[in-house]
Amino acid sequence: MNMPRWERRHPSPSGPEVIQYNLVLAESKPPAVGSREETSTERLCLTTTPLTDRSQEFIESILRLEPRFAAFDCDGTLWSGDGGERFFAWELEEKLVPDDVGRTVQARYAEYKGGKVSEEVMCGEMVTMHRGMIEADVQRAATRFFDLYFVEQIFSEMRSLVRQLMAQGCNVWAVSSTNDWVIRAGMRHFGIPRDHVLAACVEIENMRITDRIVRIPSGPGKPQAILDVVGKKPDAAFGNSRWDVDMLNLATRPYVINPNPDLEELAGLRGWPLYFPNGVRK
Repeated sequence: MNMPRWERRHPSPSGPEVIQYNLVLAESKPPAVGSREETSTERLCLTTTPLTDRSQEFIESILRLEPRFAAFDCDGTLWSGDGGERFFAWELEEKLVPDDVGRTVQARYAEYKGGKVSEEVMCGEMVTMHRGMIEADVQRAATRFFDLYFVEQIFSEMRSLVRQLMAQGCNVWAVSSTNDWVIRAGMRHFGIPRDHVLAACVEIENMRITDRIVRIPSGPGKPQAILDVVGKKPDAAFGNSRWDVDMLNLATRPYVINPNPDLEELAGLRGWPLYFPNGVRK
């Protein structure tokens, strides 16, 4: 079967452009002058590479279909890198969690990397490790982390696609096994509201994080979260790894973005469209 794909071309030599996004979260108070929150808000004025003809062709091929509901994985799909893994390491470096908790979860993570702990269990423990902490404090830390280390990792064409879909009236959701604090922080740069985030999360009680898991959207947990919360199948879904396959299967039109080798192989077998963002080397 011939597999649809977009071939990479050299980026435009015309240089970067500055796009101003003035986003105000409804649930947020105005930041104090000179505060870290204010600095984070200012970072929403981003310098981004202009879209190439190839990128625009990819975006327009989706817009023409006028999907009414689209679901996006985040790590590796909307930006390069694993935000959940990096945030975990950063929290330990910054000593944002107690030392004994950090040591315990580090040991569990080593077991996970060795194949002794499942993806779903590890994702859950990377959220429940915050039990007892004030959620607003963790959210502020996640926002600072994302703005410092992941803003420049965002794929410009994926941000443009998300924004143009929303402008077209599409109901866009972010679906990720990373904790919802990091994903919420990232969605500020896409315009996706926090109530359209389906990420790893726990119950909050008296403003504090508990160890009672609400959902871990990984593998089959992704379509389950979509059906439980949104109540219907996506017209389009976007993912980059084998943990997204169940969500891609659920969608009317699956799109494979910046895929890991195993998903790239599966996409070839199933004829799913492939797209490699600008700057990503296969």
